[in-house]
Amino acid sequence: MDLMLNVARIAAGVNILLLLVLVAVWGQNYRKIRSKHTFGSAVFALFLLAENGLALFYYLNPPPMSVPAVRAMMYLQVLEVAGIAFLVYVTVD
Repeated sequence: MDLMLNVARIAAGVNILLLLVLVAVWGQNYRKIRSKHTFGSAVFALFLLAENGLALFYYLNPPPMSVPAVRAMMYLQVLEVAGIAFLVYVTVD
């Protein structure tokens, strides 16, 4: 279970870093072009940032959790890394 928590912690940390990049780029784009789409994207990234911050807090201070719950959350965090990494790729490229 420690390995799964460590993977989830790392994934949440990577998500936070990637989301900070997206918020910076989308925020800058919104200031330039004032598009609702870029504003919505930046707000969405901020909500995901808050979610990942809270997840990381719980991964660093874990309450008693069952192994299946930890495994499921780890898989979700890893999938989220893939999705956010793709967003960074298409946004920054």
